[in-house]
Amino acid sequence: MSGAPSARAGRRLLLQRAGGLWLALQWRPAAAASGPESLQAVVQRWAGGRPLREGRIGFEVAPLVENGNAVPVSVTVDSPMTAADHVQEIVIFNERNPQREVARFTLTPACGRAQVDARIRLATSQRLVALARLSDGSQWARYVDVIVTLAACVEA
Repeated sequence: MSGAPSARAGRRLLLQRAGGLWLALQWRPAAAASGPESLQAVVQRWAGGRPLREGRIGFEVAPLVENGNAVPVSVTVDSPMTAADHVQEIVIFNERNPQREVARFTLTPACGRAQVDARIRLATSQRLVALARLSDGSQWARYVDVIVTLAACVEA
């Protein structure tokens, strides 16, 4: 008889855990359906309500990429990089990766040039944006479209 209560307790614990798992699985699709923020929403949040201007940014990335696992990008900003006039931040966002922020760089006048180079991963063909914030408060943007033939960083 002493074995019977522990068997019931084991079944009860199993049912509680199964119920918790069922509830967790019910919540997950709702969270996944909402998805990450749109590219435009991320850019607007970064800009903080201040205007973005086109120009001053050079954004080099191949328009057709064979493999999205290591895509070379280069961002340059037309700036003298002096104490009075320099680039403070360069950010790259994407449209369709699981996470919108690809890279963030903080610059100072000591950098000498407003240029950053990196290799990024791209999940699929999509639009990228490079943003720059300057010491005078101005913000600049440059959009590019990239076609990726072999996708990377896809969540299953």
